Order: sequence, then structure tokens, then C-alpha cells
Amino acid sequence: MSLPRPVRFICTIAIFSALVFVLTFGGNLHAQQKFENQDLDRSRQMLRDAYDTVKKHYYDAKFHGLDWDARFHQYDEQMKTATSLGDSFSIIADFLGGLKDSHTFFIPPARPFHIDYGYRFQMIGAAAFVTRVRPGTDAESKVHPGDQIAAINKVRLTRATAWQLNYLLNGLSPQPQTQLFIHDGNGENRPVDILSKAKGTKKIVNLTGSDGGTDMWQYIRDAQNEDHTVRQRWVELEDVMVWKMPEFDLPDGEVDRIFGIARKHKALVLDLRGNPGGAVDTLDRMLANVFDHDVKVGDLTGREKLKPQVAKGSVRNVFSGKLVVLIDSDSASAAELFARVIQLEHRGTVIGDISSGSVMEARRYESSLGMDTKIFYSFSVTDADVIMQDGKSLERSGVTPDEISLPTAEDIAKQRDPVLAHAVELVSGKLDPTSAGKLFPFEWVAF
Repeated sequence: MSLPRPVRFICTIAIFSALVFVLTFGGNLHAQQKFENQDLDRSRQMLRDAYDTVKKHYYDAKFHGLDWDARFHQYDEQMKTATSLGDSFSIIADFLGGLKDSHTFFIPPARPFHIDYGYRFQMIGAAAFVTRVRPGTDAESKVHPGDQIAAINKVRLTRATAWQLNYLLNGLSPQPQTQLFIHDGNGENRPVDILSKAKGTKKIVNLTGSDGGTDMWQYIRDAQNEDHTVRQRWVELEDVMVWKMPEFDLPDGEVDRIFGIARKHKALVLDLRGNPGGAVDTLDRMLANVFDHDVKVGDLTGREKLKPQVAKGSVRNVFSGKLVVLIDSDSASAAELFARVIQLEHRGTVIGDISSGSVMEARRYESSLGMDTKIFYSFSVTDADVIMQDGKSLERSGVTPDEISLPTAEDIAKQRDPVLAHAVELVSGKLDPTSAGKLFPFEWVAF
């Protein structure tokens, strides 16, 4: 179970054999590449693969009432009007977007460059704010954490459009420049043009080892650098343990080990803010560590009759102390399910912001073009909806916390974390907002 994360594309090294593979597609970010007939043919094949994969595997055989065949022919004709890779990829994404399903989406081929816009933004409540600015970028002197953003590239930011814009900018059509409209508090929106920072990479990457392993080891190092930023972190504050969990991607033994540390304390604050979800197995093991009995996550609906999802109470020594779960607008999928089960079972308290509302079960299907050299791309396709114990799905609604708790623009600017501080206070711990903001320092992926 995973949230769409177009920023992070991961290929499994085990699938590579004695071939040289093309891992990138397209040309220079700052120069408009000529869209050749070959590019059009490849893009049409990707669209065909999207059609076939969804038709075969999508959980709703009626496609929510869409005429899937007619829709494909419509978008195949539209593809002939594409003038760039960004256009063609956006057409494929729009084709799948008609299902209005958070977990059915296109993961396009990687490009021969890395891009950094120099800032991060997030929806907090109903407004968007700059949350981070990377040092040494054009953004550093133009925007600041705590600035409210009304729009980016003239797209007004709402909960619905924020993810779509992220997907467009980071996955489908990276841009050499973005224009932010900064809200000044007086009803005016000031335009700010920010140049992106780009770094070229090799267009053809050799993962066979025939080059002495240079490309393969670079691939591994890049993956390790990114994985380091999403490692599990925790802090022990006397009777309270605070666990920052970036994603649900842990083996059972590691889940049990961390909960073993938590059992030494009277309370656990589990921070799932920004957590996009992950593996169903990790979700089940997390729940098994806080309940001494089997817990039903929900009923699964798909093309075939599916068994309910149940977290088996198989852990001998569960954590029985006080539990507070933190969520925000970027908490999704498995993170949302965990928080909602805690609510429905009255096991703890959920505080923060309304979550993403991106809760389906999905599988990733890999595709490629070419023979000795290959272009890789893939599709995430929903194979089940999850109906919770209260008879409702979290898709497009999310989890409403027991207590709404949001940082202010000033908190963001001063890197304070009043939400975490309040959570610790709820379980009789002591932590001020300034100290809370320093517990888990933000780390940029090396660029």
C-alpha cells in the first residue's frame, strides 16, 4: 500500500541481467527537445500499456462507469498532438486520472537530470506554506519558511491541486523555473520567479557490471543517500518515547525491536506526519504491537471476493502504554489506516491535521521499451478498496484527528513544533515547541 510518490523512482537491481539498460528518457531540462516520431511512438505504446494494465488489474471491472475503451481511443488521438515529452506524459497521467483514484497513476521513465526547485511546500489546514528552503539555491533569497503560497505557476493551491502540482513538477514535466504567488497578508499575491537547480546525469546507465561496476555502484550510493533521509528515528524523553516514522517499510523484526524500546516507557508519541504509507505487512505488524488481540483493519472490495484485512495479535509483549499518533496533510495510505484503527478501537489519541485521503491497496506493474537497451516505466494500479469498521472508506476524506493542532506561519519560520510539544504534554511529558522542532532535524537529499 503506497502513496503516489513521483519524486522517488526505484528499480529493483535483481531484475538487471547481462544487458545495458537505458534508465532515462528525454533531453536537457533547459532546452526544448524536439519531439521525434520515435518519441511519439514510444509514448503511444506507454498509453497502450496503461490501458492494458488497468483493464486487466483494476479493482473495479466497471471502471466507475467510464467507457475504458472509448477513453483510450480518445487519448490515443490526443497523444498525436503532443509536442514534448512533458505533454505526452501528462496525457498518460490524465488518462489514468479519470478514475479519480489516488493509487492508480503513471510513473514515467527517469530523465537524464536531477532537479531541485529549492523549496518545499505543504498544505496546513486549507492554506499552503513554504516549509523548507535549500541553502545555495535561487529560492534562498526569494522565499522563506512560513511564507504563504496562493498559487504556483498560476495554479491555485488547494488540497486537491497541491498533489497534482507536485506530480506534474517532479514527475511528469520538470520545469527550469517556477513562479510562486506569495500571499502578503493584505489580500495581495506577490509573484516570485525562482530558478530551478539542475544536475545532468548519464543518459545510458550500464548496470551489467561490464564497466567495472561504476554505474551500478553510483546507483546504489544514490539510493542509500535517499534512504538515509527516510530512516526510522526516535528520542527517549524519560517516560515518553517519540518515534519519527517516515514510511511503512520495515521487516517485522525491526518493528518489534523499536517497540521493545517503547515498552521501556509509559507513553509513545508516534509521529506519522509526512508519512506516505508503505507495506501492508508493516502496517499489520505495527498494529500487532499495540493490541493484544486480532484487530480488523477493514474489508477489502475488489474484482474477486477478498478476505478482510486483519492484523494478527501475534506479538508476545505488546506496548500497552499511552499512545498519541500525529498526522498531517501528507500522511497517507497505511499511515491513515493506522491512525483510524487507533481511533475506532479507542486505543489512543490522534492529533494534527486532516490526513491526505489517499487510501487504497495497489500493486506496481513494471513495463519497458526496447531490447538490449531498455526504457523503464511503471504503473501503480489499485486492486482493492478498504472499507473500515465504521463502514466508510478513507479515500478522498482522510482521517480527522481527535484534536486539530496546526503550526502557525511564525512557528514554521522559527522552526518550532508546537504540535509535537503538545502531544508530549498530553502524556504528561515535558517538551517546549522550540526543543521539539530540533528533535528530528530536516535533511536534504544530497544534490
